[in-house]
Amino acid sequence: MKSIFDQVSYSCSKAVTKAYSTSFALATKMLSPSIRQDIYNIYGFVRFADEIVDSFHDYDKEQLFNGFEKDLDHALTSKISLNPILNAFQETYHKYNLDRDLVDAFMSSMRLDLSKSDYLTIEEYQNYIYGSADVVGLMCLKVFVKGDQTKYNNLKASAMRLGSAFQKVNFLRDLKADQDELNRSYFPNTDLSQLNEKAKQEIIADIEADFKAGLVGIKQLPIDAKFGVFTAYRYYRQLLIKLKNTPAPKIKTTRIRVANYKKIELLTRSYVKYQLNLI
Repeated sequence: MKSIFDQVSYSCSKAVTKAYSTSFALATKMLSPSIRQDIYNIYGFVRFADEIVDSFHDYDKEQLFNGFEKDLDHALTSKISLNPILNAFQETYHKYNLDRDLVDAFMSSMRLDLSKSDYLTIEEYQNYIYGSADVVGLMCLKVFVKGDQTKYNNLKASAMRLGSAFQKVNFLRDLKADQDELNRSYFPNTDLSQLNEKAKQEIIADIEADFKAGLVGIKQLPIDAKFGVFTAYRYYRQLLIKLKNTPAPKIKTTRIRVANYKKIELLTRSYVKYQLNLI
């Protein structure tokens, strides 16, 4: 029975989420059970694509990516895939009528990571962030509003800003790994090898503006999604605070993290705000 295979597929997507991101898995667990699995399904898909271009250094990444892209297209058109991650994703894709343009934009940004090392202009930088992060936020938003196009349109701009904020925090946090291991530099007009406090604070000010715009949308999310998204927001805001308070030279040599006890504290405080209707 295909239902058994579908359950196996869902379990794989959930396992991928828990294995690759304890923070995202924690935030997803705070979502309503009615939408939780679909977010696992989206995360599993985007994580596998990202891992191909970021981690599989001993293999032909382009060949692997081409195969994954071909399998993705087959999954979306045939509504089934023997790749459990893609089978789970296509279920969510069709259930919420996700826009194919969002999926294609994501894959285009991931493909850039196979060959592009530097983003020299604001336009290149923004286009990459749109494809690598904003569209993922929009796919999740479609799930959060359960396919309601009017709500989706109203919250689209803030969802994109929140996705941008998350991605830019990742860029700043992963500065050392991106440069040393992947030979990539995402921030335009910034010599990251000579990152100073002024340049760092300019980057952080831009991220803070994104967070501010993103919070506006979080406050308007349906009850099923609000607490989970707010939890993720609080975690990334804490990361940004730590980055803001870390000297620029240290950011270039150390990956900044939020301690587990701090994550629990953030979760507790977020829940109190949620229960008191302060979000």
